[in-house]
Amino acid sequence: MNQVAEAQGIRAVSSGRVETLMLEGELLEKDLTQLCEELGLRMQRGLRNVVLDLAEVRHLDYRGVKPLVARAEAFRKAGGDIKLSGLSPYLAAILRAAGAHDVFELYPHMNDARAAFALARAPFV
Repeated sequence: MNQVAEAQGIRAVSSGRVETLMLEGELLEKDLTQLCEELGLRMQRGLRNVVLDLAEVRHLDYRGVKPLVARAEAFRKAGGDIKLSGLSPYLAAILRAAGAHDVFELYPHMNDARAAFALARAPFV
């Protein structure tokens, strides 16, 4: 069952153990700091698997990438992860310039990223 919530300009869709946060517009450093705080609150409530869908994001301030990387590392230490979807070549270049090109798993669509969480949990035979 999907649940949709909207808080602080972040549209969230929760399905099972994965929550997708759909972001849009221009994300400044303060917006990314606020996103990291929101992710921290969600992690405290037990959320471990997050997809950040950036398909509707036009610009990302490189100065906000480092805190996002730190938040992803915290999720991994807690047994989860943050995956990114919908990045334009421009946003991917910003991640590369900020030194985060190999930190996140990148997927073309949010459904691909969500499916990757399910595959990670599948038992191998």
